[in-house]
Amino acid sequence: MSSLHHKHWPPGQSLSLPLPNTSLSYNVEVSATRFPDKPFIIFYDTALTYGEFKDESERIAGFLQQDCGVKAGDRVLLYMQNSPQWILAYYGILRANAVVVPVNPMNLTDELRHFVDDSQAEVVIVPQDLYARIAPLVGEGPEQGIRRVLVAAYSDYLKQPVGTPPPPFVSAPRESIAGPGVTLWTDMLALRRVPGPSTAGPDDLCVMPYTSGTTGKPKGCMHTHRSVMATLVHGVNWFCNSQQGVHLSVLPLFHVTGMQGGMNGPLYVGSTIVVMPRWDRDEAARSIGHYGITAWQCISTMMVDFLSNPRLDEYDLSTLSGVRGGGAAMPDAIVAKLRNLTGLEFVEGYGMSETIAATHINPTHRPKAQCLGIPVYDVDARIIDPVSLVELAQGETGEIVVNGPQIMRGYWRNPQATREAFIELDGKPFLRTGDLARIDEDGYFFMIDRLKRMINASGYKVWPAEVEALMYRHPAILEVCVVGTPDPRRGESVKALVVLQPSQAGSVTAQEILDWSHEVMASYKAPRIVEFVPSLPKSATGKILWRQLQELEAERAAACASTGE
Repeated sequence: MSSLHHKHWPPGQSLSLPLPNTSLSYNVEVSATRFPDKPFIIFYDTALTYGEFKDESERIAGFLQQDCGVKAGDRVLLYMQNSPQWILAYYGILRANAVVVPVNPMNLTDELRHFVDDSQAEVVIVPQDLYARIAPLVGEGPEQGIRRVLVAAYSDYLKQPVGTPPPPFVSAPRESIAGPGVTLWTDMLALRRVPGPSTAGPDDLCVMPYTSGTTGKPKGCMHTHRSVMATLVHGVNWFCNSQQGVHLSVLPLFHVTGMQGGMNGPLYVGSTIVVMPRWDRDEAARSIGHYGITAWQCISTMMVDFLSNPRLDEYDLSTLSGVRGGGAAMPDAIVAKLRNLTGLEFVEGYGMSETIAATHINPTHRPKAQCLGIPVYDVDARIIDPVSLVELAQGETGEIVVNGPQIMRGYWRNPQATREAFIELDGKPFLRTGDLARIDEDGYFFMIDRLKRMINASGYKVWPAEVEALMYRHPAILEVCVVGTPDPRRGESVKALVVLQPSQAGSVTAQEILDWSHEVMASYKAPRIVEFVPSLPKSATGKILWRQLQELEAERAAACASTGE
């Protein structure tokens, strides 16, 4: 275990951080007792106070227990966009001593079927615009499947005149949806059910986010109240958050980064969150000045879009005191543009579903660009050879493995995958991340690439993320994704799919990008092919879907080979 990073540790903070020996639902009780009349959630100018939040989340818990038969440890699907109802449902499920299964609202019926079958959930909480996707699964399956559906209308929490009209799916009036096992959200609240005792402890299951399914069907990551408490408390302390903070919560809450930084952490300290259901760069900029937002957690593609807004100078960003995120390295040009505009540094971090958010964060007083950061409190992170599993020296590239209080218990109902995910070093279990990185002379971790995302060009290993980081330096490039394309002579060649800055479209050629690339990187890394595209596909969390693009490129190459083109 390296201690190089200790010399750059946040001033005044200890290396170890004791964690509360309580459940997450207890955090609601604490903050509601301390700040009963303070707004916790602001949703298009409608505020929900901590006292109101506690009351409604307990009504949900009582309904789940008494009307839906939810017992301690049962899994409940949460399938909706960012909204007051998402957060209320999350904590209502926890107050019922049950387990939250957060699901991407972009999933369709066939994809949802896997989450229902695998998690064995019998209750789902869904908005009215997505009810049609879940309806076919009610009563379906070998063990009955979904029995009860709680249906919400986002517009029920639009109780004040708004400055900016919400999207139609948010402002749509409540529908009188009826069906097997269906209860409307408003009817549920009107029942005013009182839950039984809160019995969940720190080592009971809390939330089960599913992996993205990059190596087969998505797997449920079993997180306890203790592991979830770890990263939310780590984040609160690392960034010195307080009850005076106002957070822009725009990252999807079903994803662990948004869940922890945009919801659980602020609730723990009694902050206010401004909830956006979908990304909108103008609404984000307006909200910062309108609500006095102090902290914003985002991802690189979101920030690229935000800073590319030609109307940005119309908005007041002066209240921002911290901007942070992860998901992909932030391009140098974007970091510089943010600094020039706001005086702030973008503080990057690193984590995954299996670690319920960050294991590494850059020190706020000394961040490095395009860097994962340093291991946070009580985290032992190492770089190993992915084949021999031997720990590597500082500066060498290998796989990140981590041990810490935020590591999942394992994969739900998948003991084989759990065994494959962990190794033992010095008598401790370490999670294999599948991410390749190196440690610099200061102990900071730098991502090289995913273990399985490598291009083999004439025997040279090319890591697409490294090439992308270099290409972002070109002033004409807005976004880029690098994939491997079959080459009969080289095995594989490097191909770059490029989205140009709007002002540069038509004024730069693919050959000019190729020539420039050969000037700034080794010849074996430089793209041999540049293709201009209007946009790149992204996940709900804003990450570029490189695997999808890689698969499309392989299919295209195979089709060309079969036709002799």
